[in-house]
Amino acid sequence: MAAPQFLKCVVCGEQQPYEPFVPAVCKNCSSQWLEAHYDYDAFKREILRGLPERPSNMWRYQDVLPLNNPGALNLYPAGGTPIWISKRFGPALGHDRVYIKDERCGPTSSFKDRQAAVAVAAMNEGDIREAVIASTGNAAVAYAAACARAGIKLWVFMTSLVPQEKLREAALFGAEVIRVSGNYDQTKQIASQFAQRKNLFLDRGATSIPSRESMKTIAYEIVEQFGWRAPDWYIQSVSGGLGPLGVYQGFKEMFNMGLINHIPKLAVIQAEGCSPMVKAFKAGKETAEPVIPDTRIIILATGDPGKSYTYLWNLIQQYGGVMESATDAEAFASMRALAKSEGMAVEPATAVAFAGLEKMLKEGTISQDETVVVNCTGHTFPVEKHVLGDQFAVDVHLSQDQSPAPREGLQAALENLDEKTTSILLIDDNADDALLIRRLLESKKSYRIYDARDGWEGLAIARQNLPDFIVSDLMMSGLDGFALVEELKLDPRTKNIPIVIVSAKDITPEERKRLNGHIRGVYQKGSLPTRKFVDQVIHVIEEKSEVQDGKL
Repeated sequence: MAAPQFLKCVVCGEQQPYEPFVPAVCKNCSSQWLEAHYDYDAFKREILRGLPERPSNMWRYQDVLPLNNPGALNLYPAGGTPIWISKRFGPALGHDRVYIKDERCGPTSSFKDRQAAVAVAAMNEGDIREAVIASTGNAAVAYAAACARAGIKLWVFMTSLVPQEKLREAALFGAEVIRVSGNYDQTKQIASQFAQRKNLFLDRGATSIPSRESMKTIAYEIVEQFGWRAPDWYIQSVSGGLGPLGVYQGFKEMFNMGLINHIPKLAVIQAEGCSPMVKAFKAGKETAEPVIPDTRIIILATGDPGKSYTYLWNLIQQYGGVMESATDAEAFASMRALAKSEGMAVEPATAVAFAGLEKMLKEGTISQDETVVVNCTGHTFPVEKHVLGDQFAVDVHLSQDQSPAPREGLQAALENLDEKTTSILLIDDNADDALLIRRLLESKKSYRIYDARDGWEGLAIARQNLPDFIVSDLMMSGLDGFALVEELKLDPRTKNIPIVIVSAKDITPEERKRLNGHIRGVYQKGSLPTRKFVDQVIHVIEEKSEVQDGKL
């Protein structure tokens, strides 16, 4: 068993039990920085034995990850990424001991795959089947892929400034993508309130024990790949700061177990147009003031780092290191230089780390005999645009610029979002009938409507998108309405979706008996004006929403 034995507050030292899915807050001093503690003696014995019969990915270190029984889960195979010595980029800058930890080799080419793997495994273990996250890009894609494997429905909130390729990629894995016309901090706010309104689990990023603990596996891999030696420097570009916070937990654990003789110095690199941490660090402050992002590197555009900065600041005070920034132009130059010298295509967010390395080497911050590891993550290649078309995201308009949205604007956006995220699946092999119902529905509310031309296509869409309501024709070739209803009711994911059957023919008593108990109603074409039928459908949808929101 690998669940934490206890949590310990970094601020006051108080210990308390680990409670999955409960925000980690010290019950003594209200600090949000609690560290998980495990049976390190048992784990050290396994390490000294060579970790026999362990996988070559991050689950190699499952003894220090917050899951009750990792071996019993069908786990997402993240981690296990290679480390390369720089052959030309580092030497061109006068340093031949630069190593690149290539996180591009994960399932979605990002170090966030580790976070998603542990967080989603914990959700699966806790029987959570629907979740919400806010992201600047990579985490959204990683979570979407991991949730797809686990069969968990995911709502992803991303600012509309995120490159469309990232939004499309998350949608490709089946996530419900909500595109917010506001900054990342506003996006987190509306995601949190959406989760509260829908009573869904919200992944809280850096304050989540599974998310933070996942990153320690980077440290374990680096040290094992170096022959159980620690580098002198670890460099990473950051947005909110979750990555290095988790990585350094791993370094500290190995130091305390006596596996390494020092903890590396830390270099935190930010985009200059959104560098609240760097500004605070260079001013000698323990807290960072929020800024309005002004960078084209949107993945790093977190204007308010909150407590994460203070924890990173403390790490640097204790173990040494710096915080530095790089302009967009410097990052793009490093991106090109790395591609031309090492044959490595990286995203601009990673290029910021290499631009920071270049600046540190030129300023003499890193000495010639020091070993450096740079976290290299992300890719430059977009997902094929034609796979999804244009209707893959829901728009939420909070503000036209990066200024905070007024509360009434946020409330209106949430109410509008409730409408837009209500989805209806129309299954009808008569295109004219389906189009008429669709237009009447759209004239009433801003619903998301999926169309299917037959029962098989409708079943596939229902399983992938889990609509709130289904309207299906009864008589169709292939999989008819009777068989469709039976298939939907047999699947735990779709069995509770309300279904209305539309039929052009009279339904016999035997047929009604076959459908009885499985559907919300039958509409006989021609027996009721289509407009009134649509009104009845909307009434059932709203009734279902009120039940889910606890109003009935």
